[in-house]
Amino acid sequence: MSQKRVKLNHETSCCSICLDLLKEPVTVPCGHSYCMDCIQSFLDKEDLKKSRSCAQSSKSSTPRPVLETDTMLAVSAAAERAERQRELEASLKKIEQRIQNAEKDMKVLRLEMEKINDSADKAVEDSEEIFTELIRLTKKKSSDVKQQVRSQQKTEVSRIRQLQEKLEQEITELKRKEAELKELSHTEDRIQFLQYDLSFTSLSESSELPSTKIRPLRYFEDVTAAVSEGRDKLQDVLREKWTNISQPVTEMDVLTTNPQPEPKTRTEFLQYSCAITLDPNTVNTQLSLSEGDKRATLMRDEQSYSSHPDRFIRWRQVLSRESLTGRCYWEVEWSRKRVTVAVAYKNISRAGSMTECAFGFNDKSWALECNSSSSYKFIHSGNKTPITGPWSSRVGVYLDHSAGILSFYSVSETMTLLHRVQTTFTQPLYAGLWFSGYTGATAQFCELK
Repeated sequence: MSQKRVKLNHETSCCSICLDLLKEPVTVPCGHSYCMDCIQSFLDKEDLKKSRSCAQSSKSSTPRPVLETDTMLAVSAAAERAERQRELEASLKKIEQRIQNAEKDMKVLRLEMEKINDSADKAVEDSEEIFTELIRLTKKKSSDVKQQVRSQQKTEVSRIRQLQEKLEQEITELKRKEAELKELSHTEDRIQFLQYDLSFTSLSESSELPSTKIRPLRYFEDVTAAVSEGRDKLQDVLREKWTNISQPVTEMDVLTTNPQPEPKTRTEFLQYSCAITLDPNTVNTQLSLSEGDKRATLMRDEQSYSSHPDRFIRWRQVLSRESLTGRCYWEVEWSRKRVTVAVAYKNISRAGSMTECAFGFNDKSWALECNSSSSYKFIHSGNKTPITGPWSSRVGVYLDHSAGILSFYSVSETMTLLHRVQTTFTQPLYAGLWFSGYTGATAQFCELK
C-alpha cells in the first residue's frame, strides 16, 4: 500500500516538463498541472510558433490558455514535503544513533586493544625478567654442581693418591724383606737363619696394609641422574604452565562472552582432537609402552624402568605427558577383559591404597570402566554408576575444562553418549589408563584426522 501511495504522489505532484516537484503549481484547461515558470516558458515558445498545445497531451488551444493556481496540488506538495522531511529526519536520527553506537564500540575496541597491548608488553617484559632470572639461577646451580663435583673429585683423588703412596711404601718395604728372606733361605748359618726367622715373624704381626675402601663407582652418575630428574620436572612444569598461558589467548573473544556450543557430531568433536602420549615416568612396571608411547600393554613380568617419584607403584596405571585444559577430544581403542579410561589431576597419589591411587576411587580422578562383557561403569570418589549403552572397543572422551564438562562416548559408526559429568575442575587434567584385567590387555590412543 505504501509503495502504491508513493508512486501516485510522485505522478500527480511532479511537473512533466522539469520532472521535479511542482513549484507554484498551475492548471491548464485540459486539466494538467505544471510549475508556473515551466508552463510560462513553454507557452512563450509556443507563441513564437503561433501554435499552442498542452505540454503533456499536445491538445491545441487557439487563445493562450488561462493558467489557474492549483491550490490542491500546492496543501498536497507541501504535505508530501513535510512527510518526506519527517522521514528524512527519522532516517537521520537512526543513522546518527548507529554512528554513535559504532563510535562507542570503536572506543571500547580501542581501549580493549590498548589493554591487550599493555598487558602483552608487561607479560613479555616480566616473563623475560623471570626467564633471565631462571637462566641465572640455572647457571649458578650448574656452577655449584660443577664446583661440588670437582671438589669431591679432588678430595677422592687426593685420598686415592695417599693410599697409593702408602701402598708403594709398603710394597717397597715388602720387596726389601722379600729379598732378605730369599737370601736367608740360602744361608747355611743356623743362628743367622733363626734370628731372621724371628725378625720376620715380628714384622708380619705388626705390619698392616692401609685401608683401600673405594666409594661406589656410581657416585657421580647419581649426580647426573639427579640433574636429569630436575630437568624433567622443570620441563613438566613448563609444559603444564605453557598450556595455561596459551589457553586464554587462543580462546579469548573480545566481542562476545557467549560460550561455544557443545559438539554434536563426530566431525565437530574432531576439531578439538589432541595428540596424547603416555609418560614413561608414570607407568607401572607391569605395563609396557610401544607405538611411540601411545600404546600400553599389560605384561606378565615386570618391566625394567628406572626409579622415578611419578611412577605408580602398586596400581597398573599410567598418565599422559600432556596436560589437558580448554576443549579436548581423544579416543582410546582397547581390548581384553577390562580396561579403565580416565582423567586425573597430576598430584594423584602414586603409592598407597586404592582410595588414594586408583583412578575413580578418589576426588582427583574420573574413570569409565570398560568390560568385555558389554558393560560400563562410571567411577568417581569410589561411587560406581552402572551404564547401559552400545558396546564398542573404542571410547571417545570430550573435555571442556573451563565449563567443567567431561563426557564419555561409545564410538562405532555413530557416537553414543555413555555418561556426562558437570563439575568444576581446579587443576589441569591428564589422560589415564588403568588395567585390571588379564595379561595381554591393551589400550591405545588413536590417531585422529
